[in-house]
Amino acid sequence: MELYAYLVTYDISDPKRWKKVYECMKNFGEHLQLSVFHCDLTAQRHVRLKASLESLVHHEEDQVLIVKLGKSRPALNELIEVIGRPGRIELPGPKIV
Repeated sequence: MELYAYLVTYDISDPKRWKKVYECMKNFGEHLQLSVFHCDLTAQRHVRLKASLESLVHHEEDQVLIVKLGKSRPALNELIEVIGRPGRIELPGPKIV
């Protein structure tokens, strides 16, 4: 299965909903900033992510942006520039559990 890289950012107006969205996103990707995640997803996981977020957000008050960056690859750092405090971006690959 092919993995695609996504940048997901959200603006949630209610703190309780924000917390639920944040907890949901931790299951799908790497937390980069307050409301920003990097996710490497198969097509199936992408559909699951969207369905999960659809059920959590208030469609008239909240906004979620899902930006497809293309095929996932180890050189993600070439796509993301950081100004200021260095960020930590974990590249896709095996994880020891």
